[in-house]
Amino acid sequence: MWLSFYIVIVKIKMNKIRKKLKKTFNSINTKLAIVFMLMLLATIEVIGAYFTRQLEQNNINNFQSSIQVPQIVTNQLSNQLVRNDKNTDDRLSAIINDFSNNSSISEIIVVDNKDIIRAVSTLNDKGRVGQRVNNADVKQVTSTGRQVTRVINDGGNSYMIQVTPLTSGNGSNNNVGAIYVRANMQSIFDDLRNTSFAFLVASLIAALLGAILALVISRAITRPIEEMQEQALSIADGDYSNQVKIYSNDELGQLGKAFNTLSVKIERSQEESDSERRRLDSVLSHMTDGVLATDRHGNVSVVNQMALNFLNLKEEDVINHPIREVLGIEEETSQELISSQKEIVITVNEGTRDEVILHVSFSLIKRVTGFVSGSVCVLHDITEQQKNENSQRQFVSNVSHELRTPLTSMRAYIDTLNAGAWKDPDIAPKFLQVTQEETERMIRMINDLLSLSRMDRGVSKMDCELVNFNDFVNHILNRFDMIVKNDESNGKDSKKYTIKRELGNQALWVEIDTDKMMQVIDNIMNNAIKYSPDGGVITVKLVQNQNHVILSISDQGLGIPRKDLDKIFDRFYRVDKARSRAQGGTGLGLAIAKEIVEAHQGKIWADSSEGRGSTFYISLPYEPMSEEDDWDEV
Repeated sequence: MWLSFYIVIVKIKMNKIRKKLKKTFNSINTKLAIVFMLMLLATIEVIGAYFTRQLEQNNINNFQSSIQVPQIVTNQLSNQLVRNDKNTDDRLSAIINDFSNNSSISEIIVVDNKDIIRAVSTLNDKGRVGQRVNNADVKQVTSTGRQVTRVINDGGNSYMIQVTPLTSGNGSNNNVGAIYVRANMQSIFDDLRNTSFAFLVASLIAALLGAILALVISRAITRPIEEMQEQALSIADGDYSNQVKIYSNDELGQLGKAFNTLSVKIERSQEESDSERRRLDSVLSHMTDGVLATDRHGNVSVVNQMALNFLNLKEEDVINHPIREVLGIEEETSQELISSQKEIVITVNEGTRDEVILHVSFSLIKRVTGFVSGSVCVLHDITEQQKNENSQRQFVSNVSHELRTPLTSMRAYIDTLNAGAWKDPDIAPKFLQVTQEETERMIRMINDLLSLSRMDRGVSKMDCELVNFNDFVNHILNRFDMIVKNDESNGKDSKKYTIKRELGNQALWVEIDTDKMMQVIDNIMNNAIKYSPDGGVITVKLVQNQNHVILSISDQGLGIPRKDLDKIFDRFYRVDKARSRAQGGTGLGLAIAKEIVEAHQGKIWADSSEGRGSTFYISLPYEPMSEEDDWDEV
């Protein structure tokens, strides 16, 4: 029992020590000391490594110079090898014995150019005289005539071996032998080792002193920072009464003064913010539109009572919930819904007596830097407006269906009369011709109304297929060229025009409903022909811009006034009503074209200059095909 108690006590103390150590090492005070000590140690070590390396290199160079055989000695040895009489070996031994007085030199060997040992400095090796040398370095020098110097380790000791060629006086290439010198370097490396150890001890002492100094300096720096941290926590809790103590007038002192000033300003700003919030709450509560504010993640942070009434929800069901869930929109995420800033229409309590149709619009809340911190969503009740528009659409649909059958019958009767059934050969044909043209115009209008009605009700289906848009446009233009040729060959007095093509040869594959897109291009081409002067040029251009294909059709007509450009795609809108009626226009062609292009996720617009002509643009989505997607038509 007592053992378990002691174990628990030890664990508690160990946890306290662990927490204390963790807090100590997480302190900036400790980090500054460690960083300063490591930087000092690293600097000393780098300098020490460089110094030691240079010292080692200098000692090796000096040692090499000390054992270098003087020129006078090599000349004496060379002369003896050239003379090569019976006393040569003795004279060679005498020469190297005089040179081997250097205490570092442990062995000297002289060989001739046939690699035969002629003299040695060690008495124990006298028996080797006259034998062939087996040292590879000596053989290399006698064969190449180049000096060899290297350091070896033998039996735990370091030695420097230097083999110098001996040449005769007739030329440097006349090699008569070599002198092999072996010197003990252990004392040199012992000195270097002692120097490195002394440098290491000095480095550790310097690092320790640096750590103590760093702790003192870092404490002086971190103490005001710790006090500012405590003050910041107090401000976060809403307590603005404390002030940071100023210890000096340096940068930290100035920071402390600025922090105290900031504390006062935050307190004033908080009071003003609370006042503005109360005023905003009062405004929101009396608005007739619903308002929801979200944070940057799309979660609702503010909602007024009118929005709760529209959505038939309680405040706790809205606050901190994603706005897409609040509005009942499942197709997009909250952030996508906000960032697109598109206007949408939603229906609340759909199919009931309390059905409400709301127009929803979004506006981003941006800071001065451009950072999006949230959004504002405004809900406007358009229930009555929608009902009126639905009634109007229904009326147009009904009228179109009611009038189409009798007008078609009328056209059949007039065709029969125009064929010669009417007996007055002068007046009747002209009258019937006018009646027939008006009938045709009415039928076109009704057909257009039916098309728009289907698009408005969403029952017009798109039968899309992937086509080469370049070839598709060329095909349509070929038909218009053929119309001109047929009129000329038949002698008809019709308007002359020329189509200028700037389409290029690149295959642009676009997914479209060919029938509907042909209707759009036909409509724009017919308008260009109608409003161009006789003999005018109609320019058709096709370009690919990033992820869109843009088709432009330009004419040389009268142009459209700037004030009318934004309205030409409205239903029944005509710039010149009298001229449009005279040319059989219904005012619905461009509206239908807009609906079709937008159904393809595209865009249509116009640019015009009065007296110089108009240009209509059609932009359609386009994705370049990779080589794997390429296919050939059969």
